[in-house]
Amino acid sequence: MKKLIALFTVAGMLIFSTSVFAEQTEKVNDEVNEIEQVEEVIEEVVEESAAPAEGTPLHQQIKIKIIEGGPMFMGFVLLALIIGLAICFERIIYLNLATTNTNKLLEKVEEALNSGGIEAAKEVCRNTRGPVASIFYQGLDRYDAGIDVVEKSVVSYGSVQMGLLESGLTWIALFIALAPMLGFMGTVIGMISAFDAIEAAGDINPSLVAGGIKVALITTVSGLIVAMVLQVFYNYIIGKIDSIVNSMEDASISLIDILVDYNKKK
Repeated sequence: MKKLIALFTVAGMLIFSTSVFAEQTEKVNDEVNEIEQVEEVIEEVVEESAAPAEGTPLHQQIKIKIIEGGPMFMGFVLLALIIGLAICFERIIYLNLATTNTNKLLEKVEEALNSGGIEAAKEVCRNTRGPVASIFYQGLDRYDAGIDVVEKSVVSYGSVQMGLLESGLTWIALFIALAPMLGFMGTVIGMISAFDAIEAAGDINPSLVAGGIKVALITTVSGLIVAMVLQVFYNYIIGKIDSIVNSMEDASISLIDILVDYNKKK
């Protein structure tokens, strides 16, 4: 009888331990499954957050940086870029229209002088665009006053045309100097806001300082980029003006020589 009771006791203990072990195994499996699900969710979130950053268009990234840099200071920097580029494009179009083939113009003027006289040469200049043709017309219009007067007229009107060619350059130079200053001003304001945040919190927390420093760096970089872009256009325009001025001076000397020869033939 005692053996039978002991046997039942051992069997009960085995059954109880088996059920307990099964329950613990199920709990462990459930916890493992939950951990795996959490890991999958985290991976999906990371992939979703990384994918838009990689596939974000350039203009959207620029827009985000402008917002992060602060609309006020970034707005002034963008305004300097837009107005500066508008003046640069206007100058480039004007200078390209002012560029003429001076050798061909001199040939036409000389042929007109030999065939139809001063009035025919003036007509050729009227029908030709550009500062060189305008200078020629002013010189031919004063031919009756003598070669010396023609030469003075050409020199004086050449200075007028040079002023027209250089019109707007001071504004481009202003925006080249102004853009970095605006960026540096944003830098100073950003640093001040960072120190204000530290003072208000009473502790140096990296998250408090990071916002102000980020604004400072974005505005500085933006101002420098605007200045560099405008500087490239400015140098191109200066080179174009120098080329046109050299052509004007060379063509003016050639016109005086043509008029001297024409005066001798008369």
